[in-house]
Amino acid sequence: MKKDIHPDYHMITVTLTDGSTFQTRSTYGKEGATLNLDIDPSSHPAWTGGPAKLSDKGRVSKFKSKFGNFGL
Repeated sequence: MKKDIHPDYHMITVTLTDGSTFQTRSTYGKEGATLNLDIDPSSHPAWTGGPAKLSDKGRVSKFKSKFGNFGL
């Protein structure tokens, strides 16, 4: 393996959206840096099972709004 080609691997602090923190090893920033997350497992619907907010503004929704009651 080549020497001096890998990034520095050091301890950082990760701050979650609710203010809680934990320490982990990472190549992010420098030793002792803080990584503030915008999305984390305590707030994202993929992990919490909350409702997904999808925006359907495509052709299917236009068709349904225009012809949805046709033939009833």
